[in-house]
Amino acid sequence: MSRLFRDVDGGCVSPRGSVVCIGAFDGLHLGHQALVGRVVGRAHESGLAAAVLSFEPLPREFFGGDRAPARLTLPRARIEGLLALGVDVIGLLRFNAALAAIPAEDFVRRVIGQRLNAREVWVGPDFRFGRGRSGDIDTLRGLGAELGFEARVMDQVDIGGSRVSASRIRALLGEGELDVVAEMLGHGYRISGRVARGRQLGRQLGYPTANLRLGGKVPALRGIFATRVHGVGPVPMPAVSSLGTRPTVDGAEPLLETHVFDFEGDLYGRRIGVEFVAKLRDEEKFDNLDALVAQMDRDAAAARNLLNVHKTRASQ
Repeated sequence: MSRLFRDVDGGCVSPRGSVVCIGAFDGLHLGHQALVGRVVGRAHESGLAAAVLSFEPLPREFFGGDRAPARLTLPRARIEGLLALGVDVIGLLRFNAALAAIPAEDFVRRVIGQRLNAREVWVGPDFRFGRGRSGDIDTLRGLGAELGFEARVMDQVDIGGSRVSASRIRALLGEGELDVVAEMLGHGYRISGRVARGRQLGRQLGYPTANLRLGGKVPALRGIFATRVHGVGPVPMPAVSSLGTRPTVDGAEPLLETHVFDFEGDLYGRRIGVEFVAKLRDEEKFDNLDALVAQMDRDAAAARNLLNVHKTRASQ
């Protein structure tokens, strides 16, 4: 049975021992998948628990404030993705001022030693942790000799001569390079969440939408997109989506609005995933709703055509 814990202190969550990897795991790209896969494999070979240690909010969000980097994966989707990779224990620690102030050595003793009872600890290249980012792989190795675990570094994963990383994926999403992002993720980029009620304006304009809120996270991409929606039918359904602040109707908070083609039904409360296939254009403000609807018509037609082309290519 999988287990999730949020606090630094508490009882041991893996009494028989664990193999642990540590990181942000935002996006769960191929580099993350390789690291988690190594841990799951090593754990199962040894009869230990496979554990992932991460943080929520991410440290860069906590320290960055209004300048925080864009978020690739929302918290629940990150947990679901890790579980799908075979992880037994997830430590999603509440990152706050108290946690940021813990010295690296104390963090290792309290979390990696006491809570996770680690036998192996795997990290990615350039890993740093603890107060002032003072801890590194040498810190882990030194304490591991005392606490009974080995610390190891996972090689980076490259595609096309470039390192697969969350920062690279964020940049590519901002540039609309969705095909390259899909290569780095191993699948199309998607945002998942529970459909929330909106202002019903889309329905009034002839384009009812399923709306996903981002929980205050900064999205890594904005604009109008051809998309596919997972979780509505037995196969992903074609759609057109808008991700932004809806300037024509004086929106403020970023919202993902998706119109599923040829679908009639109530999706409120349903958990769905919106996969981004191609960017159509940037978000813009229109003078009136008639002009907005005319553009929505053009966007819907363009999205249908693009999705048909992608479907044809995939079947060849």
